[in-house]
Amino acid sequence: MPRTPFTDEPARHYIDGEWRAIGPRAQSFDPATGEPLGEYFDGGLEAANEAIAAARTAFTSGSWRSDRERRARALWDLSLTLERNLDRIALAITLENGKPLAQAQFELSIAAPKLRYFAGLALTDLGTAAETPSGFSILSREPIGVAGVIVPWNSPGILSIRSIAPALAAGCTVAVKMPAQTALTNALIAELFAETTSLPEGIVNLFTESGDEGAKALVASPEVGVISYTGSSAVGARIMAAAAPQLKRVSLELGGKTPMVVFDDADLDVVVPTLTAAVTTFAGQFCMTGSRVIAQASIADELRDRLASSLSAVRVGPGIDPETQMGPLIDRASVERVHRMVSVSGGETILEGGPIEGPGAFYRPTLVGITDLGSTLVQDEVFGPVATFETFDGEDEAVFRANATDYGLSASVWTRDGGRSLRVSQAIEAGTVWTNAWAQIFDQFEEGGYKKSGLGRLNGPGGLAEFQEVKHIYRSV
Repeated sequence: MPRTPFTDEPARHYIDGEWRAIGPRAQSFDPATGEPLGEYFDGGLEAANEAIAAARTAFTSGSWRSDRERRARALWDLSLTLERNLDRIALAITLENGKPLAQAQFELSIAAPKLRYFAGLALTDLGTAAETPSGFSILSREPIGVAGVIVPWNSPGILSIRSIAPALAAGCTVAVKMPAQTALTNALIAELFAETTSLPEGIVNLFTESGDEGAKALVASPEVGVISYTGSSAVGARIMAAAAPQLKRVSLELGGKTPMVVFDDADLDVVVPTLTAAVTTFAGQFCMTGSRVIAQASIADELRDRLASSLSAVRVGPGIDPETQMGPLIDRASVERVHRMVSVSGGETILEGGPIEGPGAFYRPTLVGITDLGSTLVQDEVFGPVATFETFDGEDEAVFRANATDYGLSASVWTRDGGRSLRVSQAIEAGTVWTNAWAQIFDQFEEGGYKKSGLGRLNGPGGLAEFQEVKHIYRSV
């Protein structure tokens, strides 16, 4: 495998089937070393406006919006293009994002099946028809128009495809704002669309920016009918407010504080390695990070000791090293932010991780005992390899603690009691609840958040519906 998948040329935006050099040049850095990896053109308002215009023209001309067979074929072909380029893009993600290569490969491996799922859904999604007393009614599903997609840096491969695939299946065209932290990787992702010859020009348009002018333009433009955003709850709220004057459709998958509720009948031999992975996968920079361990009092001491030992043994290093289990955070600013949050949490230090001296953005896994539900580590998303440890006595207290934040994206329940697992899963306020598992996501089942964790759903038929309007057509007879 080559040391770098990047070229010496600055990464460009992909708009209307062409590579555009819009905006000033900027550098992208390896978070494991702090060294520059290459240059990119930092787009903004101009790049966004060109992407929107190209997407709008492509939507209003040609047969894309009405030809579902064409959309299905393009999505299927795109999945094959992705699989042919998987190793190269995975290496790019590892170098620019920092995650271990195996995790980058996994991220992309689940993107191709998602494209094929939505290729099938493009062919099988149906409206309804029925006779009425005086005529005939049809409910048809139509694409909204141009979809504005705003992608985060933590998993740019799967999180771009997760929004783009249903938008294309629905018949929309897309203008996509990609994150500057993975600017060089973004160009490789854009190459997938350029290389897929069955995908017409202008259907998919991607630009990279370090600021937010382009993203704001997507939200404000009357030419964009729907916004699909993945990111923080604070930014999601601002997007929702900015979209309100146009009553624009928004689909928001936002932050999380995933409670991992462990009852005294759980198999700790399975629990401990899963909790370790839940805290350290993607260096905790994941909306479903298992950041709150809530243990029944009778097994709390044993679980605390075993989990602390397991977390302390996690090998932290550059993602390119095959022995690495957890890579760096995205940058040194994130290291400092996470460490400040831990420092003011007011909790008991169970495992003192923290920053690692040196040029990279490394932070060792940290475990903090918490009794105060008002602690910032309980109430605020950390986005780093930090977990709190709480205890409970009975089932009601477990549910109370699990629901004690404004977030509700996901949760995990560990018990061998089937009835208990259903009761607790139903009582927890979260869009996804796993029993004796974590981070199990399937293309055919919707995911999304309760409360401040989001609005709308991705994956499954509901994910397609986010990009559709429903029209009632009546004909008298």
